[in-house]
Amino acid sequence: MAELAERLAVSPSQVIKYLMTNGVMATQNQAVDFDTAALAADHFGFEAESEEAAAEQAAAAPAAGTARRRHPLLDLAGEDPKALATRPPVVAVLGHVDHGKTSLLDRIRETQVASGEAGGITQKIGAYQIDRAGRRITFIDTPGHEAFTAMRARGADVTDVAVLVVAADDGVMPQTDEALQHARSAGVPIVVALNKVDKDGANPDRVLQQLAERGLVGEQYGGDTPVVSTSAKTGQGIDDLLDVVLLTADAYVEPKANPQRAAAGTVIDSHLERGRGPIATVLVQNGTLHVGDNVVAGTVFGRVRALVDDQGRRIKEAGPSTPAVVTGLADVVVAGEVFQAMDTERAARTLAEQRSLTQRQRQEVPVRRITLADLASQVAEGKTKALNLVLKAEANGSLEALRGQVMKIEDPSVKIKVVADGVGAVSESDVNLAAVTDAIVIGFNVRPDDRAKAAAEEQGVDVRFYDVVYQVTDDIERAIKGMYEPTMIEVFQGRAEVRRVFTVDGRPAIAGSHVLDGRITRNAVCRVQRDGKEIARSRIADLKRFKDDVREVTRGYDCGITLAEFNDFAEGDILEAYSVEQQNA
Repeated sequence: MAELAERLAVSPSQVIKYLMTNGVMATQNQAVDFDTAALAADHFGFEAESEEAAAEQAAAAPAAGTARRRHPLLDLAGEDPKALATRPPVVAVLGHVDHGKTSLLDRIRETQVASGEAGGITQKIGAYQIDRAGRRITFIDTPGHEAFTAMRARGADVTDVAVLVVAADDGVMPQTDEALQHARSAGVPIVVALNKVDKDGANPDRVLQQLAERGLVGEQYGGDTPVVSTSAKTGQGIDDLLDVVLLTADAYVEPKANPQRAAAGTVIDSHLERGRGPIATVLVQNGTLHVGDNVVAGTVFGRVRALVDDQGRRIKEAGPSTPAVVTGLADVVVAGEVFQAMDTERAARTLAEQRSLTQRQRQEVPVRRITLADLASQVAEGKTKALNLVLKAEANGSLEALRGQVMKIEDPSVKIKVVADGVGAVSESDVNLAAVTDAIVIGFNVRPDDRAKAAAEEQGVDVRFYDVVYQVTDDIERAIKGMYEPTMIEVFQGRAEVRRVFTVDGRPAIAGSHVLDGRITRNAVCRVQRDGKEIARSRIADLKRFKDDVREVTRGYDCGITLAEFNDFAEGDILEAYSVEQQNA
């Protein structure tokens, strides 16, 4: 098996995964017959006897993982190698709700965190440190992968290792898939904690099969993903899990930091507490934070009045990978913001004010992300070499067909990459992931929920919907070649009747109107109808309620309407307002 994988220029876990999905159970060191080898070779695009084809496939295969995003303050590139020291690895615990994430961490800490939470579900982010064999490990217990991704969206690449918790009696669930996709997009190594193995109905083999189908082939089958059987109830496998986390961090990350420099790190959580003011839970990632340091986080500054560790004890300083609760900030900080220690309070205040000004200026300019409409221009300018996609469909069969057709698109200038896929409606989580990876969301026979719509609009993510597969591939191919022309449609807004015409300098200019249906908005395009026929079309230049300028007027209210290129109104005219929008296929 290992030789076959080598000749195909893929990892043994990829070959094992494919064979498992076809009912062939084999390990890395097991021999397979020629027919089985030929089947695997054909799946990976080769003829069984062709070494040259395997070499070409290796050159063309997309690189695994995603480049990690580092905030400049957290990047160690400029540090003196002699000043760097080993720090505790930082571990994020992800997975489906009620699969035992917090209970597992509760067992590790030997405290009762889970019992104090509403409904047993994590309500806020916590960061905790434990000792294992003379070394420390920092765990981040998140309320969901959305928070994990929100931090990355701000450049705060916090995690060194992701622990994916899967219940042995429940198996892989939708949030498990989403957590896996978010961890992969972060480019961090993954350790699977197969939890609840002691429960009735636990079926570890079935879960391992499900994980293998998703590319996480356990080391038990010759893959490269550590899978540890655990029980938060009995403590089974906890020590093994900690050892595996340390080994994985050492092998893939080699966590280091400079404890002698000014502190920099990430705000994990922040809230307002009566009697104490703004409280922030921070994770120091480089340098050492001291009581009395002047700090700035985003647009908020302050002076550290007190530091409290995860056990509730007051401490004087917090070194790299140490979580601490900070008091003394002037306001509540947005979770995921990067903080830094400054020399003086004046410097911290000045930097916070500059960031606040920059933030206001950015809010006035819409976020610009990659879209099908401008893909070709970005490719020509060298800004885009890959087109990332998030695919959602109504069923697994449709999803496989969509993914298969999309991955067949070949172009020398753009590489197509599916960063995530799944079954069901487009969710806010899908949009957040697309924002972080600069991807386009493709929905096939599905629609978005309200939160997803709001998130897409706020973050400028291109979300498109289709019901025919070839329309997806056609749009992508035409977009790459610069031939994509989005279809524009008229979207009805409202209808008003002209009740009275007001004149200016003896000429009719203002239509005193009553809104019959919908709403009339300023700057909308207006169609003027008289006796059932359209006589003019123009943009609404002014919209008034009495003497006040307004943005919109809704059904049942009167208003004054002035058009940019038409003023020959007559009583009884119908004004129909609409907007011109890009049609989602």
